[in-house]
Amino acid sequence: MELISINAENIALDFLMAEWEFSSADREWFSILSARPIGENWYVVEIGVEGLPDKWIFQVYDTGNCDPNYTFISPMSDIDSDLDELPERIAQVLLSERIHS
Repeated sequence: MELISINAENIALDFLMAEWEFSSADREWFSILSARPIGENWYVVEIGVEGLPDKWIFQVYDTGNCDPNYTFISPMSDIDSDLDELPERIAQVLLSERIHS
């Protein structure tokens, strides 16, 4: 499979949605921050939540697979900050990820 940026982005976003069991309505809250090729065989894709500094970083391979060992980064020292306006499931996941990062 020839991996291009848009494919890598969709694979990573699909993986995130399935991993955390987000609803299809939740998908609109996420955006691709970057997708950059690393050599010829894989991409690094960063996904964030609209309006927040948190992000997930995924490795997507030319096999069409997303490495399940992703990285979550958040600069938030107040772990429950800025979560009130989000859908409940997204707020729960961000809180969990912030606690464990």
